[in-house]
Amino acid sequence: MKLAANLFAALLVLLAAQPASAQSSYPNRPVKILVGFTPGTAPDLAARILADRFSEVWGTPFVVENIPGAGSNIATERVAKAAADGYTLLMGGNPALVINPSLYETLPFDPLKDFEPISQVFIAANVLAVPPDLPVKTVAELVALAKAEPGKLSYGHAGVGTSQHLGAELFKYMAHVDIAPVPYRGTTALMPDLLANRINMSFANIVNVVPLAREGKLRALAITSIKRSALAPDLPTMAESGFPGFEAVPWFGLLAPTGTPKDVLDKLHGETVKALAMPEVRKKFDELGLEPVGNTPAEFTAIIKKETPEWAKVIKDAGIKLGN
Repeated sequence: MKLAANLFAALLVLLAAQPASAQSSYPNRPVKILVGFTPGTAPDLAARILADRFSEVWGTPFVVENIPGAGSNIATERVAKAAADGYTLLMGGNPALVINPSLYETLPFDPLKDFEPISQVFIAANVLAVPPDLPVKTVAELVALAKAEPGKLSYGHAGVGTSQHLGAELFKYMAHVDIAPVPYRGTTALMPDLLANRINMSFANIVNVVPLAREGKLRALAITSIKRSALAPDLPTMAESGFPGFEAVPWFGLLAPTGTPKDVLDKLHGETVKALAMPEVRKKFDELGLEPVGNTPAEFTAIIKKETPEWAKVIKDAGIKLGN
């Protein structure tokens, strides 16, 4: 009996020690961070900054994999259906998690049920940009041109349901203009056509627009955030340009599949928040025009729940349909 009792006690000690062991062993092989947009976009660059930091801290490769398409639904679905072990993560944002539920009749994932939010990583802004050849220098002049030539102007967007797409459709709705949409697989894919004036405008990521605007290759008209950006302080907001209340900003955060062990989630959250607080990391984000966040999983979840019905109303009021 005494031997059995000792064996039982030893077993309890072993079982109790397993979570700590699992935590200390993660990660012990390469980790993928999936991004639903092309290389060079804000979520891609932010994911690479974090991946570099994680690789350095844990001595294990963190690899960013770009899987653009369907408003980032493809990458989001892959993570939703991946093994819940912390080795497949998502740099996911409001396009798939907040906006797409109001655009698609069905989705191959549930934004709230299929993911464990770890932390929001950044909030960004888009910029309404036009080629220098287009004869407009302000948003008001662009509206006047669009009204003078209904249906002749076009805008490019990074995919259905992205903040760039919704920003343009919201602009059309508020300005009462007819501008044809042209979808692309990410912001970088549309840039050559925008630069060549084959499309006439785009609400593109600030990180992609500002360098080109400084070189005179694009003309930036307004920013889609409520406040001006430190990256381009002279650029007015859409609200300042005659569209009160206009806001269409992308945000992204780190998520894992539902069922990922809590100790793994805690480890990822702790290191994410720590990285986003580092001066050198914040400097990189500032240079990209991105505002680092680093909130709790509960706060991240609350934002998804709050913004989903808000964007649903915008989509309904603007008459935005899948395929626009």
